[in-house]
Amino acid sequence: MKLEPEYREGLEELAVHYKNVLGLLGEDPSREGLLKTPMRVAKAMQFLTQGYTQDAHQVLNSALFKEDYSQMVIVKDIDFFSLCEHHMLPFYGKAHVAYIPNGYITGLSKIARVVDIFAHRLQVQERMTLQIKECIEQTLHPLGVMVVIEARHMCMQMRGVEKQNSITTTSDFSGAFNQAKTRQEFMNLIHSNA
Repeated sequence: MKLEPEYREGLEELAVHYKNVLGLLGEDPSREGLLKTPMRVAKAMQFLTQGYTQDAHQVLNSALFKEDYSQMVIVKDIDFFSLCEHHMLPFYGKAHVAYIPNGYITGLSKIARVVDIFAHRLQVQERMTLQIKECIEQTLHPLGVMVVIEARHMCMQMRGVEKQNSITTTSDFSGAFNQAKTRQEFMNLIHSNA
């Protein structure tokens, strides 16, 4: 049996606010189907924003290993879900992260955890891309880092322009990835089917 995660301070107050929101939307918060909704939404929001309580640098440092490997390390197709800070609607997709070690490597799962930590905050895709790159850069001090994120934004699909098939791609890079040849190698590898 899975235990409920620990929730942060303010959970009860958050639920009260969501109950008020239901009323302001024209619903009856005392209706049977909505009785537990305010608390469910409060818990969901705390889960979806748990990245505010996590330290991505610490995650990388917890699995730091001295290694003389100096070729590209890529973790691709990292699924993520986040909330856009403008409408608090989900955006989701895949992150692709590469770094070229400079004496130290980190556990591969830690790269995915870094993506999750920054995704579990109110975000814009551009900032999230930069934060992931900077975290790896500042913690591992590699020869270069590159991050590419491809995402679908519900704020564009459910409202506004209502474009169902649009995908937003962002990238950021540093160091060795400033060379077009190195960037191209990374792009070829993340889009290969192998």
